Amino acid sequence: MTDVLIDTDGKVGRIRLNRPKAIHALTTAMCEAVVDALEAWRDDLAIEAVLIDHAEGRGFCAGGDIRMIAESGAGDGAAARAFFRAEYRMNHRLFTYAKPIAAFMDGITMGGGVGISQPARFRVATENTKLAMPETGIGLFPDVGGGWYLSRLPGRIGQYLALTGARLDGAECLALGLATHYCRAEALDDAKARIAGDPQAIEEILAEASSPAPDARILTHRDAIDRLFASDRLEDIYAALREDGGEWATQTLATLDTKSPQTMKVSLKLLLDGRTMPTFEDEMRQEFAVASHVVQRHDFIEGVRAVIVDKDNAPRWQPETPEDVTGHLIDQIFAPLPADQEWNP
Repeated sequence: MTDVLIDTDGKVGRIRLNRPKAIHALTTAMCEAVVDALEAWRDDLAIEAVLIDHAEGRGFCAGGDIRMIAESGAGDGAAARAFFRAEYRMNHRLFTYAKPIAAFMDGITMGGGVGISQPARFRVATENTKLAMPETGIGLFPDVGGGWYLSRLPGRIGQYLALTGARLDGAECLALGLATHYCRAEALDDAKARIAGDPQAIEEILAEASSPAPDARILTHRDAIDRLFASDRLEDIYAALREDGGEWATQTLATLDTKSPQTMKVSLKLLLDGRTMPTFEDEMRQEFAVASHVVQRHDFIEGVRAVIVDKDNAPRWQPETPEDVTGHLIDQIFAPLPADQEWNP
């Protein structure tokens, strides 16, 4: 069985993630296979659009192969860097692809799944969608273009999502622009079949397949998020949440207390830089440098141990508090790589 199924259907190229036991988490080979398929279809006049979904199981894509990345990070980091290099090439190829791409985010869409779906011109959410960038909980940061996408969300919602790892449902994805369409899951097969027959009508087909979305719950907290997450300094956000003292602020503070202070600060800088990044290629080059440094640091290896390996959910972060994470440490993590090691598309 192959972990990603690649074929053609009528006038469309089909990419189907097929690692159901791992909720289709990405491996280096899967990322390379996607890039190869996109290259093969780039100049093929018979292929007019690309559809990305998952073959079976309960999620679109739960992220990357975190256990492998952590094992590599604990050693020389070479396999982890090879994974990020391949994954970010795939992200960039999707972002710059000339033919329309539709991604179907039916189910869990986290980390690497966000990186596959967000570059697509059409992003379809359903009643099953659970989208999140939960990386700060394992000492990582919202990569795969997170610095680009999250920094472009309304107000300070991107900063809130990056720090807390909050999960969004399909209606919330639509309201925030992370999805372009909201469809019932039962309508997807028919929509895909119609697109395969007439890719030029993809926009009309998805519009016809769409259903009214429920209210987006996150918007009820929009004012609080913009006010309490207004600063790009983590210490200021903590102070604002403490000062507010309301139920939502207190719950949010408790959530932040479980995350890595180091990678929360990394995330804030990533979004600050990402908002003015000239191109997506520049974004991915910076994220690769940051990822190369972060995967070999204590917090990532400890976070994976606590959440994924031992499952005690009691990570011991170093440094322990936001105040202990110095500007010098963040500068080291964001230091550019030597020219012969840096990422390129």
